Amino acid sequence: MPVRPLNREQCWLLPPRLDELIPDDHPARFVATVVDALPEDTWQELGIGLNGDPLGAPAYHPRALLSVWIFGFMTGTRTSRKLEGACRDQVPYLWLTGWQHPDHNTLWRFYKEHRSKMRHLFTLTVKTALRLDLVDMAIQAIDGTKVAGNAAKDRIYDEKGLQRLLERTEKVIQEMEQVNEACNEPAPPHLPQKLQQVQNLRQEVQAALAYLGTVEGKKFVNLTDRDTNLMKAGTGLVAGYNVQAVVSPLKTTQGDPAGMLLTAVETVQDAADNNQLIPMIKQAAETTGQKAGITVADAGYSSGANLVECEERHQSIAMPQTTDPEADKPYYKDKFTFDPETNTYSCPCGHPLRDRGTGRVENTVYRYYRARSETCRACKAFGVCTRSVQGRTIAISPFEAQICRHRAWMITPEARCAYHRRKELVEPVFGIIKEQLGLRRFLLRGWDNVRAEANLTATAFNLRVLWRVHRSRLAKDNRIMVAFFTPISLTISTPFRLMKNTRLLLRTGYFPLGFSY
Repeated sequence: MPVRPLNREQCWLLPPRLDELIPDDHPARFVATVVDALPEDTWQELGIGLNGDPLGAPAYHPRALLSVWIFGFMTGTRTSRKLEGACRDQVPYLWLTGWQHPDHNTLWRFYKEHRSKMRHLFTLTVKTALRLDLVDMAIQAIDGTKVAGNAAKDRIYDEKGLQRLLERTEKVIQEMEQVNEACNEPAPPHLPQKLQQVQNLRQEVQAALAYLGTVEGKKFVNLTDRDTNLMKAGTGLVAGYNVQAVVSPLKTTQGDPAGMLLTAVETVQDAADNNQLIPMIKQAAETTGQKAGITVADAGYSSGANLVECEERHQSIAMPQTTDPEADKPYYKDKFTFDPETNTYSCPCGHPLRDRGTGRVENTVYRYYRARSETCRACKAFGVCTRSVQGRTIAISPFEAQICRHRAWMITPEARCAYHRRKELVEPVFGIIKEQLGLRRFLLRGWDNVRAEANLTATAFNLRVLWRVHRSRLAKDNRIMVAFFTPISLTISTPFRLMKNTRLLLRTGYFPLGFSY
């Protein structure tokens, strides 16, 4: 077959317009549309002024810088230096900046100054989706994922480890100072690099010791990022954070793509999930302005206190309880019946268990009921129900009634069907955030900074979802349009598209039948 001619010095018949470089359904256009449509009060909430300073050199427009950062997070480009290169080399970024080239310092200063307030953008994406009636609030799923921090796990120490490290550091500093004094040379104007590094390490260790003394309950600290905790992730133990998310599905209307939307996101330092259920439910309700029909969560969120709170909020929750190996046995405590008048329990064999007082286990106060020892030893179930010569004892938590009601509800078809949807809702969201948006590791240090990074990542995820809906509806609207190259299309084409395609005709030299120039 013939070979196409190659000419790197080809001239344009007419100079191309910047707007012609990317298609109409490109995500960069969607980002620019969103940013340009932000109202004045949103810019004030972000702490960004659009008018600039009348003095000094002209600055880059905030709309351009914000668009670059949002589009960068949507495409997994989250560093200022990579964004600087993209603003030089990649057409979508050149289009967003109007063919301007902000450097990494400009991009970083803008991000550093305003990232803490960019949570308003996340709330705006949720409210926009709700206003378009895209979110199915009949169900929401809650889950967490561990994300590594910008710190190595081998720099985590407890108080004793920090004391030993401080002693070794002091010894090294003393030896190095003795060596310098033995040389009989004048003191250098600056400390040697190695000595400076060791002294910096001493300051870090001293600051870490002071930090452990001020934070109640914290036993370990990382010298690189003191806010990280040692957590178990899919790749093993990491020094990182626990990113919590609430996800609701999109409504599957004709022509719109299926998907999920984040309605709440939070980054916490606690490795356990059970303390995060109620705060995430509250945050989702505050962001959306309504309560989901049912919430689904895994067993990591299960606790009696959470069930009580959900009942008080009238929030249906499908959540399996922590597995008890004794639950299937015939003499498990659920088989015992309670008589509130006598404050006694009756075992399956009809023997009473009387109140024996309370005891505390892991900050929870349990009430203990015990049968008479001679009654249990004479019972036919002795050896199966209990082997204790003191008699059978059961521990009743203050949330026992709620736990029993929830356990009975979880075996209903409604609860099983709702919980079955948990994985298909929240797990793909974490997969997309980590694989496509690149949030396998935080780039910033400090709890406040990583929270801002996670919030902007969640904003980028929601904007990707909204862009897919916008693109599908744009394609559906254009499906009935006739091609421009017929006379009838001239009556339905916009002036912009007419001008754009006229330039295409002039460059290609193709003039179809019915068109005159």
